[in-house]
Amino acid sequence: MVTDVERTFEVDATVEEVWALIADPEARAEAISIVDSYEVDGDELVWQLRLPIPGLGRTVAVRTRDVERDDPEFVRFVGRSKVMDVRGEHELTPTDDGCAVRNRFVVDGRFPGVERFFKRNIDEEIDNLFLYISDSLGLDIHRRR
Repeated sequence: MVTDVERTFEVDATVEEVWALIADPEARAEAISIVDSYEVDGDELVWQLRLPIPGLGRTVAVRTRDVERDDPEFVRFVGRSKVMDVRGEHELTPTDDGCAVRNRFVVDGRFPGVERFFKRNIDEEIDNLFLYISDSLGLDIHRRR
C-alpha cells in the first residue's frame, strides 16, 4: 500500500524567501519532527527517523537526495531505506499576499505499519513545515488551505 498526500499552505513571504528554506535539505530535515538527527554524506542527506512502530529499532536511516530542481519554484527529493521509500515535492507560487507552498509526499512502505503511520501523521508534519517557515522568517501565521 502506498500513501500519497498533497497539502497546500500560504505564507506572507516572497517565493524567494520561502525557497531559501525549502530548497535547503538540512532545513527540510529540521522541520520534520520524526527526524532524530541527520548527516551529510556526499550529495545525500541521511535522516535518522524515529518511527514509533513496533518491531523497528530506535531509528531508521533514510538516504535522501534532491532529484529535480527548478529554482526558485520546485524541488523534488527521494529517500530510500530498508523500511520505506519516500518522494517529496515542494512547489512555490506567488500569491497576492505572499506565496503558496504545495507539498506532496508519497510513501511506499516495506515494513508493516509504515504507510499507516505516515497517513495518520502527515498533516502534523506539514503543519511543522509551515511553522518552521513562519518562525524562520519571523512571520505571523497567515492562512492554510
